[in-house]
Order: sequence, then structure tokens, then C-alpha cells
Amino acid sequence: MSQTVLITIGRLPKALDFARSFKAAGWRVLVAEPFKSHLTGASKCVDRSFQVPPPSKGKEAYLAALLRLIEDEAVDLVLPLSEETMHVAHLAGRLPARARLYAPPVDDLLALHDKARFPTLAQAHGLTVPETALIETPQAQAIASRHDFVVKPIFSCSGRAVSLHPAGTSLIGIAATLTEPAVVQVQVKGKQYSTFAIAHAGKLLVNVIYQGAVMTGSVAVAFERVELPAIQDWVEAFVRHENHSGFISFDFFVDEAGKAWAIECNPRVTSGVHFIETEDLAPAILTPGVTPIRFKQTKLMQQFYPTLTEVQAAMFRGPHYWERLKVLRTAKDVTWDARDPMPFITMPITAFSIIAMSIRQQQTFGQVSTQDISWFEGERLEAA
Repeated sequence: MSQTVLITIGRLPKALDFARSFKAAGWRVLVAEPFKSHLTGASKCVDRSFQVPPPSKGKEAYLAALLRLIEDEAVDLVLPLSEETMHVAHLAGRLPARARLYAPPVDDLLALHDKARFPTLAQAHGLTVPETALIETPQAQAIASRHDFVVKPIFSCSGRAVSLHPAGTSLIGIAATLTEPAVVQVQVKGKQYSTFAIAHAGKLLVNVIYQGAVMTGSVAVAFERVELPAIQDWVEAFVRHENHSGFISFDFFVDEAGKAWAIECNPRVTSGVHFIETEDLAPAILTPGVTPIRFKQTKLMQQFYPTLTEVQAAMFRGPHYWERLKVLRTAKDVTWDARDPMPFITMPITAFSIIAMSIRQQQTFGQVSTQDISWFEGERLEAA
């Protein structure tokens, strides 16, 4: 009798990778998703999709819907992947005996996700992070007076409400516009990279380092895998010191001297997962460390439709048209699989709700695709 995995997001390409991997491993694959229509639901690897209320409409209602689904469908493994992880992790201790949750403990998870607490963790391990402070503190004003700086909410994602400011800018006016706690962080000068890793008991099983090749706002829609020992060593050290198990991702800047500075941690799956051989993902979760995890041969991948949009936009503004066109023509799409073509073919239809919201709200696709599942300050009290 096959076992059942419940993937708690379906709208993003990363969910499709895991659905395909678990189906190849012989599992029954279910998806819980607030949107009625979604990318992963079009895959033949998904046995059933279920619409659930989004966390933004009430955290407890969201968790209760997941619990009913887990009970009714005899789920063996609950697999959160994106920003909903911060919510789903609160199912710990509430699941039926047969069900396992693949997520770190809530306190550990939120400490990593918190833009104020993560730098303190990293510094305690002797790792390089830019100076960071809560915006209302004297330390934050000292940072702003001496350095170009970044302001971001402590639980920001996809570039939401992130702003850059030159040294000497007063924090009083900036703070007055904020609706949630935020940090001030020294703006590191250099080249930006992102990572995605799977770890088990403090050991790094796989780590992908990549850079944006085409961007939509601050989010990459085409990406290139690279190898940078400074970042690899940093991630290995952090995972070891934290004895981390599960998914973990970081954003870095590498300065002119080659030093890697981690600006934030994302304890979830990022686009780096697309560089891992799909069939290796399920074993990495089910039997960690038993079999090697391989990289795909391609080092350049894209989300075709958003990349196409950026290419079209570059025809009329900016100097990047030809380089973006080259990426569009040469990069492999993250969703395309000739054995399972419908997610790619139907994406303009299944993503219509998100596209319409993006146009209506004048925000990037990445921002609107996570706004109903993101974790915001204050929700911890509701969960208590």
C-alpha cells in the first residue's frame, strides 16, 4: 500500500518538483492550496488537489482545514515548502500518530526567518553578517548615519517593503511609514547570490548556490548555478553549529575582497531546488544521507513566462534586451517535462489569479504569490 504525502502549496514551480519526485518514489501525492486553480494541480503526478482557506484569512482556520484533510486522507507526510511553512509548522504536536511533519520546531524556524534574530545567531557562530538593528534603536540610527543602508520588515519576503537609503538619511520619516517591526542593515556592496540547501542533523546533504540572470524586481525569474567556496563554507558552518535539519536557504553578498556576507535566512525552499535532479528530492527527505543528491547538468534555468515578460519589457526600457533574450533562448524551463507537459502548457491559465492580482496591485508576481501565505508579526499571539 502506497504512502501519502501532502504538499501544502501548489502555485509555485518548486511544489511541482516535489510532486514529481514523490510520485516517482511510489507515493500518493496530494496538494493543499488556497487558490482553486494552480500550477502543480495540472500535473499528472498529483492524485488530488484540495482548496483550503489561506492563512491570511485566519491562521487557526487554515490549520484546522489541514488537520481535517490529514485525518480524512490518512496522510503520512506533511511537506510545507514556501512561506506557508511558518504556519504549517504549528501543526507539530497536533498531528495524528501516523503523520510526520517535515519542518523544524516553530521557535527555531521563526528565529531563522526573523531578520533581526538571524544575524545574532550567525554572529554567535563567528560568521559574517552585516551590522543589523531594529529600527527604533540607537544602534539603527548609528548605522544609518555611517553607511548606506537597507530597511526591511523582520518577516519580509520576495522584496516586500524593502527600501534602500543613502548614509545620513533620518530614520524618523521612514519609521513613520512602517506598519510592522523592521530592521536597519548595512548595505553590503558586491554581487548578490542565493542558496538552497537540505540538511540533516547538522550535516549539509546538498547546497545549491545561484545568481539571478533575469530579475523581476528583487526576485530572480531566471537563474544560473555557480560554485563559490566562501559561500559553501559559510553555509556548512551555520548548518553544523545550528544542528539544522530540513530546508534552509540564504541570501548573500560577496564583496570585492571575496568575503561572503549573509544578509538573511529563508528556512524554506527557494528556486535553487530546480538545479537538483528531481528524482533525488524525495529520497533526501525520506532517507537522508543514504543516497547521493545530484545536480542537473544544466546550469541556467528559467521560469519561461515571467522571463518572457521581462524580455518584452526590455524592448522599450533599459539596456538589457539582448542579454535577457539570450537567456530566454538558452535556459531550460523549470516546469517543462515532456512526460508531464500540462503544468507548462496551462500555466497562463492556472496562474491567472496571481497575474491579475499583480496587475491590479502593481506589484511583482513574486510579491502577490506569497502575500496570503506569508508570516507577519503578531500572528504568533493568535497561534498561542
